[in-house]
Amino acid sequence: MLPEFSILAVAIPAVVINGLGKGGLGGALGMIGVPLMSLVMSPLQAAAILLPLLLVMDGFAIWGWRHSVHWKTMRIIMVPGLMGVVLGVLIFYRLPDSAIRLMIGIIAVLFCLHHWLNHLIQGSLKHSSKPGFIAGIFWATVSGFTSFGLHAGGPPMSIYLLPQKLDKKVLAGTTAVFFGIINVAKLSAYGQMGQFTVDNLLLTLILLPFCPLSVRLGMKLVNTLPEKTFYQCLYLGLFITGMKLIMDVMV
Repeated sequence: MLPEFSILAVAIPAVVINGLGKGGLGGALGMIGVPLMSLVMSPLQAAAILLPLLLVMDGFAIWGWRHSVHWKTMRIIMVPGLMGVVLGVLIFYRLPDSAIRLMIGIIAVLFCLHHWLNHLIQGSLKHSSKPGFIAGIFWATVSGFTSFGLHAGGPPMSIYLLPQKLDKKVLAGTTAVFFGIINVAKLSAYGQMGQFTVDNLLLTLILLPFCPLSVRLGMKLVNTLPEKTFYQCLYLGLFITGMKLIMDVMV
C-alpha cells in the first residue's frame, strides 16, 4: 500500500534536509531526519527507511567531493567511528531513545555556547585551540555510536571537525567519506533486526528521487555561500537541532 499523506509530508522534508547536509551544509542537519519522521512512526522504523537513502546520498556526496578529503583526519577518526557503531549494535537499544536524544542535545548546545563565548572573549577564531588526537578518537567513537540508532553522528563529529577550521569543501569531503563508511557498516545490523520490510523499502523507493536533487542543492550552496557565513550557519543549525532534541525530551 502507498504511504499516507501525513507520512510523506514529514518524510520528504526529512530526506531533503539530510541531502542538504550530505551536500556539505553540515552533518548537524542530518540529526533532524529521524526525530521529524518519528512524529508519524517509530524511531527505529524511521532510521531503517532513511538508511538506504543516506547511502545513496553518501555516494553522490563522495563523488562530488572526492578531491577534497583530509586523509590525515580520516586516519584519526575512521577506526574509532566504526568501533562506535559496534558499541551501538551491542547496547544502543538497551537505552531509552529519550536518554540518547537528551545527551546529544545537551552536547550540541553546550558546544555552540562554548564556541560563541570563546569568540566573544577572544574577538577572533584565530586564537581558538584545535582538539587533538585523543579528542578525535573520543568524538569519532561517540559519532559512530549515535549514528547507529538515530543517524545523529553529525554533532559529535562537528565538535571535533569544526574547530579544525578546514576549508569548507575539505570539511564536506571528509564528512562525506566518514559517514559513507559508517552507514555501510550499519546495513547488516538493520537487516538482522528485520527492519527492511516491504513497506519500509517501498517508502524508501518513493523518496529516492529526492536524494540526488537535495545533495546537489547542498553542494551548490556550499560553493555559493561565503566561508564565514557557511560556518555561522553550521553552528546555528547545530544549536537549533540541539535545542529541539532537548525540548522533545522535556515536554
